[in-house]
Amino acid sequence: MTFDRSLKIAPSILSADFANFGQEIRAVEAQGADWIHVDVMDGHFVPNLTFGPPMCAAIRPHVSTVMDVHLMIAPVDPYIDAFAQAGADVITAHLEAGPHIHRTLQAIRGAGCKAGLALNPGTGIDDIDYLLDMVDLVCVMTVNPGFGGQKFIHSQIDKVRRLRDKIGDRPVHIEIDGGITPETAPLMTQAGADVLVAGSAVFKGGSVDNPAPYGENLRAIRAACGA
Repeated sequence: MTFDRSLKIAPSILSADFANFGQEIRAVEAQGADWIHVDVMDGHFVPNLTFGPPMCAAIRPHVSTVMDVHLMIAPVDPYIDAFAQAGADVITAHLEAGPHIHRTLQAIRGAGCKAGLALNPGTGIDDIDYLLDMVDLVCVMTVNPGFGGQKFIHSQIDKVRRLRDKIGDRPVHIEIDGGITPETAPLMTQAGADVLVAGSAVFKGGSVDNPAPYGENLRAIRAACGA
């Protein structure tokens, strides 16, 4: 997984057909997806319950790109090794999920994964000054975590712009998670983001038997961003 700032779209399998994850992943990658985003929720840190390490291990053979695992769970540290062993390329933890995020990021990198740091909509960026040299990705939540299909929170555009200035020339991705559509995507890429998580905006209208709409949806997002 080499670093570059070209636009990457990471479909969230939260919007895929749960009975056909392997086929869905292969279909959306064949249609042009850059990464595969896996939303892990625990019903505690966020009000929903989704996937664990066994599911990640089951889909890993179907992912030929990057498996981007977003842990919306607390505590995080006891589960890092399990998700790493399940094949995660990137593991992202929330700044708010535990008292020692520095230790968490160390553990993620120690497990052989790229380390991501997620920020909720109500979280500022001043607390990350001493973490930027430990992260490979900062995920800005543009909805409150816990559910797909929510409306985009526009106040996060300025956060991304300020974050991009803080990152400078460090090899750190800025990922956007929540409410991404062809209308909101260019707002984020213009502010400095380079990874866009999209769920319903990618998977709507298609299926494993009719995957062409996935490609159309991906191309629409890219075209809106001028990519």
